[in-house]
Amino acid sequence: MMIEDIFKALGDPTRLRIARLLGTMELAVGELAQVLGQSQPRVSRHVGILCDAGLAERRREGSWVFLRQSESSAPVIEAVQRLLALAETEEPAFAALCETDRRKLAAIRNAREAAAETYFARHAGEWDELRALHSADADVERGLAEALADAPLGALLDIGTGTGRMAELFAPHAERIVALDKNLEMLRVARAKLQHLPTAQIELVQGDFADLPFSDASFDTVVLHQVLHFAADPAPALAEAARVLRSGGRIAIVDFASHDHEELRTRHQHVRLGFTDRQMAELLRGAGFSVSPPLALEGGPLVVKIWTAKRRSAPALKTPASLTETV
Repeated sequence: MMIEDIFKALGDPTRLRIARLLGTMELAVGELAQVLGQSQPRVSRHVGILCDAGLAERRREGSWVFLRQSESSAPVIEAVQRLLALAETEEPAFAALCETDRRKLAAIRNAREAAAETYFARHAGEWDELRALHSADADVERGLAEALADAPLGALLDIGTGTGRMAELFAPHAERIVALDKNLEMLRVARAKLQHLPTAQIELVQGDFADLPFSDASFDTVVLHQVLHFAADPAPALAEAARVLRSGGRIAIVDFASHDHEELRTRHQHVRLGFTDRQMAELLRGAGFSVSPPLALEGGPLVVKIWTAKRRSAPALKTPASLTETV
């Protein structure tokens, strides 16, 4: 990042407005165009200049491209935001533009929330049916929070974030959270739920749990909440979780104990009908974890289990063979 490139990038009123908006929340290029009242190609050109200067970064999510402040130059970004805030107090014309932009941004927030509510309404019956079979969500969340309470969460990866509830639950206690999901529609639901959090604290990423788009040793905590039963072979997903965890980092898995509710395969696309403690322990050890005693939450026909483990210092990332035990 060159200082002359930064000042050149900020030497345009539209790019100043974009920088100010990105200090508030992550936005799609189309959403930026809507706020600014400009064409998407024109906004894309401005975005390219900001990205080239290291002030912003792109992230593709399906056919959408999202923009956020660059994480690689946080001190510079903070200084730029302080300068823009000062400019609002000193320049009435700039302040008026920013206020108009924020009103339009509020409309985008409301549209996201409305889309999320529509999605919830469409699937409420399915989720209520599944919830009726196991412990109350509040009990599960309390158990998970207690299971992770013995050490700082640090940088937390929420794999299969779904509606974003786990990211929301742990946001007050983690340094930063990355919420990952493969499903684009679920990511948009999560974005609506999490958009009130500071952009520096939360990041939403599209990705597959068997091929995580992160560098080795990037996180201190990994959570998989009601995710692993969708995996035909959980071993690669746990090997990837181990890879992105730092030495001594922790993993917490919330899922069902082994059961015989075959209807969940067709009605809810569950690939595996829960896990035995022995299966989970073998999977975790094979991925390089030291396993702690599990917690069982019995509140219905399905027993919810919380398995926790710690990443061993010595790498053990070779994916173990699939288990053949019937579940």
